[in-house]
Amino acid sequence: MTPTTHRPPRTLTIAGSDSGGGAGIQADLKTFAALGCFGMSAITAITAQNTLGVSGVHAIPADMVAAQIDAVASDIGVDAAKTGMLGTAGIVEAVAAAVDRHAIRQLVVDPVMISTSGATLADDATSQAMTRLLFPRAVLVTPNLPEASWLLGRRISRRGEMEQAARDLLALGCRAVLLKGGHLDPADGGLDDLLMTADGTVRVFSHPRVETRNLHGTGCTLAAAVAAQLARGNALADAVDAALDYVAEAIVAGADLELGAGNGPLNHAFAPRAMG
Repeated sequence: MTPTTHRPPRTLTIAGSDSGGGAGIQADLKTFAALGCFGMSAITAITAQNTLGVSGVHAIPADMVAAQIDAVASDIGVDAAKTGMLGTAGIVEAVAAAVDRHAIRQLVVDPVMISTSGATLADDATSQAMTRLLFPRAVLVTPNLPEASWLLGRRISRRGEMEQAARDLLALGCRAVLLKGGHLDPADGGLDDLLMTADGTVRVFSHPRVETRNLHGTGCTLAAAVAAQLARGNALADAVDAALDYVAEAIVAGADLELGAGNGPLNHAFAPRAMG
């Protein structure tokens, strides 16, 4: 009997490696698997980190990053990709060229600049290259409030400031922005994430705030989950909705994990393939 063939959705993460397993490509690949996708990776940097913070970063040469993307895209193919920590302006340039070379249409850009522990993960040249080269190529950019504040040159911390901030981020060349509200001022109450598309459509997603220190890798996981949902054929707003639900449940499921002395990870495998 000849077995039937099946090609799962193919998702690529272009990001740094987290030796602690909670963020970066490790979180992305766990998320892809949990959501029924075949995950691939192009590693941009090796980090020495754990739940307490980042103690070392070693960037991968830009031509090697490009070679990884070329290898998987030319053979296996890519239905959707996401970027995380990119490390250098040269890597950003190599990634942008590879996205064009392989016609990767569904690109989610997580503009990783600051880690959960507060470590700076992108210098000015890298951040500017990301804005100039990757934002216009992305179907979605997913900054948190500190990253949006850096990009716009002003502090954003209140719910009432998010819509104008998203509008200003779109002016940088994005087609859609998901402004993450995890750093909202506690006085604003719950947790709101705001999606704005180039036509000005706004949608706000609300979730209760979970009191836990296990939030390491939340941003990586969310961008990866959106990419996975896009690879599965969901429209952008539906992909964001399903991805946010996945992250919210992964946070709840990981709230009681005892891993490390600092910011622990989510529980990515709480319900494999169950979301979206």
